[in-house]
Amino acid sequence: MDDRFNTIAGWTLFGGIVALGLGSVSRHYFEADKEHAPETMGYAIEGVTGAGGEGASAVPLPNLLAAADPAKGEALFAKCKACHTIDAGGANGIGPNLHGVVGEAIASGRGGFAFSDALKSHGGNWTFDNLDAWLASPKKFANGTKMSFAGLSNPEDRANVIVYLNSQGSNLPLPAPEAAPAAGDAAKGDAAGAPAATSGEPAAAADASPKTGPAAAGAANQPIPGSDSSNPGTNRAVGSTQSNTKP
Repeated sequence: MDDRFNTIAGWTLFGGIVALGLGSVSRHYFEADKEHAPETMGYAIEGVTGAGGEGASAVPLPNLLAAADPAKGEALFAKCKACHTIDAGGANGIGPNLHGVVGEAIASGRGGFAFSDALKSHGGNWTFDNLDAWLASPKKFANGTKMSFAGLSNPEDRANVIVYLNSQGSNLPLPAPEAAPAAGDAAKGDAAGAPAATSGEPAAAADASPKTGPAAAGAANQPIPGSDSSNPGTNRAVGSTQSNTKP
């Protein structure tokens, strides 16, 4: 009896282990191509989105850069110092030294830092637009990058970091802010889209009114039944004293 119980218990335990293993394997199989943010970030960063998505802004980037504060950017960059240095001649760490990086070629130089193939294949320079896209979502900018930073969702935070980076050895001129459309122009645009009254409307109203043509005038001048003019026997000839009535 004991041997039978042990056999049943053993097979039950074995079946549970197999089911657990198959569930784990199938989960990894179906989720292999999906990107997932780490459950626990290595270090806390203000404004980071868990899904790695960038926050869109209705304000153009040149306008954000013109209003950006390098001091706020430096405060945000303090979180990045766990991986990066920014002083002139600073050593590379987990990430490359970023002194004077604005305007330089992407994934090149930096004291021979080993950049990922994904970032090397991107090409181009670290322009203000590229930096904004990179800071918004590194994985979207260069899918396959080794950088685990999820991204800054706040466009103003990204602008603050960019102007701070620019102040550290690059000092490139910021792009000119874009002019906002005047309120009067917007009102004119709305008015232009509204349907205007056409000159045909009065004519349409006139067409809807009763017509008084010759036929109508003639109908109005017809003799009224029962009047003298409708009875030939009572008419008198003009200029004559003879009556048409019979005695």
